[in-house]
Order: sequence, then structure tokens, then C-alpha cells
Amino acid sequence: MFNLEERKKAVDFSLGKIRNNIKTFRETFPSAQSENYTYLPVTELSWTEGFWTGMLWHAYEMTGYEELKDTAMHHVELFGDRLEKRQGLNHHDLGFLYSLSCVAAYKITGDIKARDIAIGAAEVLIERYHAKGEFIQAWGDIGGKENHRLIIDCLLNIPLLFWASEETGCEKYRDIACKHLKTTLDVSIREDFTTYHTFYFDYLTGEKLKGVTHQGYSDDSCWARGQAWGVYGLALAYAYTKDETLIPIFNGITERFLSNLPVDNVPYWDMIFTEGDEPRDTSAAAIAVCGILEMQKYIQNEHYKQKAMDMLNALYHGYLTGEESNGILTEGMYSRPEGHNPECNIWGDYFFVEALHRLENVEWKLYW
Repeated sequence: MFNLEERKKAVDFSLGKIRNNIKTFRETFPSAQSENYTYLPVTELSWTEGFWTGMLWHAYEMTGYEELKDTAMHHVELFGDRLEKRQGLNHHDLGFLYSLSCVAAYKITGDIKARDIAIGAAEVLIERYHAKGEFIQAWGDIGGKENHRLIIDCLLNIPLLFWASEETGCEKYRDIACKHLKTTLDVSIREDFTTYHTFYFDYLTGEKLKGVTHQGYSDDSCWARGQAWGVYGLALAYAYTKDETLIPIFNGITERFLSNLPVDNVPYWDMIFTEGDEPRDTSAAAIAVCGILEMQKYIQNEHYKQKAMDMLNALYHGYLTGEESNGILTEGMYSRPEGHNPECNIWGDYFFVEALHRLENVEWKLYW
């Protein structure tokens, strides 16, 4: 059981890592994954920079330490400049970038500039929407035949659209978010509640073509992080829509995730593996924990809550970094098919910190 004393130690450990990194990552951001368990400053913009700023906001809310706030607000300026110049934004991950930086800044500080930047990011995101097929294109130039697909990760990006709609009163954001959500649920979730990572559509007609993998073991396996995106994505969709039809889908995806955990409660990188020497993916566990804890606000499920605590307990006891690392969680897996090895990854660290913050403050206001 992940008890109060262990939680406090986990919080102190994580906050210590974040505070130690402030000066290194003020003008730059940590790399998406570490090298030999050390994050390096990024030289090319990616989809992951918002996770570091989100960690700063969590740490600030938990400590009140002004340097954390100052650094996070400086990042808001950097994200604003990035949006204005359209740098590194030719993908759907605007939520990962702008919800955790600018929406968070607005909710915490009331900063209007941060609000306006986030709404601008929502405008960029809806440019990727295809009316034929009713989905937001994941990657690459709009109009490229080979790019005509969605990925399940986008369930964590459409909350930016739900938020923008609530904030502005403009229904176009919510309408696109709901249509993309419906399409994702239609094409990405198999009958047994395992998930496809990515799904292709016909370039001309929008007709559904095929589900495949990009970072999983095979097209018919179940990539662990994708399944976790499903758990958290459904919880966030329910938070915004209160659509009761989402509940059995959330339960099915969550049950499948939990039933495929190995005995130590930290998933392998693909859930086709339940034992053996394959690498784990601690980030998938941290994401799923956040999804379960979010859904607990609306529908109590003691089994799910206990399994979330079991996963946090496993991460705390078996997967924290040592003093030489500037990351938090070991055994994060970016993309095994691309030859990556277990490392820290910045989103795994972020979701671990978010999960701890949720336990520290049950009234925590979503950044998503």
C-alpha cells in the first residue's frame, strides 16, 4: 500500500529533482528522454516541452516557491513566441504543449496573456481537423496522403478544445473535439477493449481503412502507453462532457489495462507481454493512475483506486532514479520499435508528479 509516509517521501524526492533543474532548464527544456538517465537541453522543438512547464506549475502549487512560478511564466512567453512563429507545431500535440503551460498559468495566476496564447493554440489545433472522416490529423503536413490518420494520444490534446470552448463560448472547438472523440472511439478501440495506436483513413473520401501500430509490438498487439492514453483520455472527456455513454468504454479500457499488468503492477512497453525480460514503461503506469484518479471524482470504484495505489507504490519502491540522475522515474520507454532503451522520459515524470499532486490536494484544478 502506498501510505502517507511513502507519499510524502515521493513528493519530496520529486520536488527536489524539479528545483535542482530550474536553472538548467529555464531558457531551454529537457529532452524528451534522458541519455544515461540525464536530461539534456533540447536543441530541436518537439511535442514534449510542455511537460516540464507543467511540472513547474505542480511544484509551485505544492510549495509556493516563487522561482518555480517565475520560471513557468517565462516559459509562457517562450510558448507564445513559438506559437507566433509556428515553430515545431506541425502536429496535433498542442494540448501537451499549451494545456500544461498556458492553460495552467491562466488557471493558477489569472494571466490573460497565457489565456490568449492557449486559445491561439486551440485555433492551430483545429486547422488539422478533416471533415471527411471527422478526425484531427496526428502528424505531418495537411494534404499528405501518408499522414491521413489519427492516433490515440490525441485524447489528451482535445481537452484544450473543450477548455477553449468553455472559455470563449465558441462551440466550434467543442464540436470538433466531440467529433474527433467519437471517431477515435469508433476506430481505435477493439471489441476486447484493447486499442490501436494509429488509424488510417482514405485520403479522398475519409473512409475508415485500417488500424496499425507505430510504437507498439505489432498491429494487433496493445501498446501500453496507448492503452493508458485511452484510460486518461476517456476520464478527461467525461470530465468535460458528462456523457454517460463514455463510462462503459472507460471501464472496459481500464479493466483491460489492469488485467494485463504483471505481478509488480508496472506494465511492459506492450501489453502483449506479461512476463519475461522485455522493458517496462513506467510512464504508462503513471498516465493510467492519473486517469483512474480523475474518474474517481465522478464514479467511485474501489478496485480501480486500489490498483492505482498499487501502481504508485510499485513506481515509488522500484523505479525512482538515483542521485546522479536529473530525472524522476527510471524504465520509461519512448519507442521500442525505433530501438530506444529504457530511460527517464519527461512525460512519465510529469504524470508521476501530477498523480502525487492529486493525492496531496483532492481539490487540484485540472490543467487539461
